[in-house]
Amino acid sequence: MIPYRNCLKRTFDILFSSIGLLMLLPVFLVMAVWIKADSEGPVFYRQVRVGMHGKLFRIFKFRSMRLGSDKASQITIGERDSRITRSGIIIRKYKLDELPQLINVFIGDMSFVGPRPEVPKYVDLYTEAQRHVLDVRPGITDMASIKYINENELLGKANNPEDYYIHTIMPDKLSINLEYVKNNSFMDDVTIIFKTLSKIF
Repeated sequence: MIPYRNCLKRTFDILFSSIGLLMLLPVFLVMAVWIKADSEGPVFYRQVRVGMHGKLFRIFKFRSMRLGSDKASQITIGERDSRITRSGIIIRKYKLDELPQLINVFIGDMSFVGPRPEVPKYVDLYTEAQRHVLDVRPGITDMASIKYINENELLGKANNPEDYYIHTIMPDKLSINLEYVKNNSFMDDVTIIFKTLSKIF
């Protein structure tokens, strides 16, 4: 059943990511003009993430921060983060920065649903048991993302955002995602997609 389920999931990913990219092309063009007009730098932010079985890939996101911002810290702390551009505040609030990940889904780096891909710096901190989240393709959304949809706000209230992320948020998200890895089904994925859309809108 697992090979069939994986084939069904991959077919779903290819079909709906291609439809989504075609339908959202006008939105992508407007976003590109907006981002370029607002600040210097590329339209897309291409950060290295860890994918299935530990394979590294570059994620596509609309750039919402000033050029070189990730050199200071890979943790963002909401609207009061001075590195975020004016357009970036809206882009991040409504999760518009995530839309280009449809490209990653189409080419096979990611799926619509799966554990959010993490940067190598934090994956290096995983225990052997926690590394099982890498047994499946990472996704645009998951149950942990729904629970922590206001993650940036939580980090903004913490005295030490990175420490709070590593010792509080990350372990909980990994626990949720490990449960998904063990028990996921196609219908679970559909449910998670609708829950995500409900949270955003």
